[in-house]
Amino acid sequence: MLYLQVTTNYFTEGQMIRSSTQYKIVALIVAIGIPFLFAPPAFAASGDISQVESFIRSVITTIAGLAGLVATGFLVYGGLIYITSSGNPERLDQAKRTLFFSAIGLAIVIGAFVLSNIVTTLATNAFGK
Repeated sequence: MLYLQVTTNYFTEGQMIRSSTQYKIVALIVAIGIPFLFAPPAFAASGDISQVESFIRSVITTIAGLAGLVATGFLVYGGLIYITSSGNPERLDQAKRTLFFSAIGLAIVIGAFVLSNIVTTLATNAFGK
């Protein structure tokens, strides 16, 4: 007896999944790339170095302020854990680690802020106002 099996599926299940994934990847690349093809050209605006310096300083100040706020929040959190540890050695160690690492983070933020201000001032003096 001869059995004839008719199938309409030319791919195995693994090949279909790979093929479907490949179609999704290609569609994603096309969707991301189309706006770049039809975007209008951007021309440089005339501006002073002081405008760029002002923008960079405001961005650095904002980022340093937010990072300092987060580090200060962790200092407060570590202090609260330290106060409420009630002699529990695990909670006490956790509080000490939190205080230590948040203090290091705050020192890094302050150092980065000072260093970025020095670099910005040197760059402004080098390129003129």
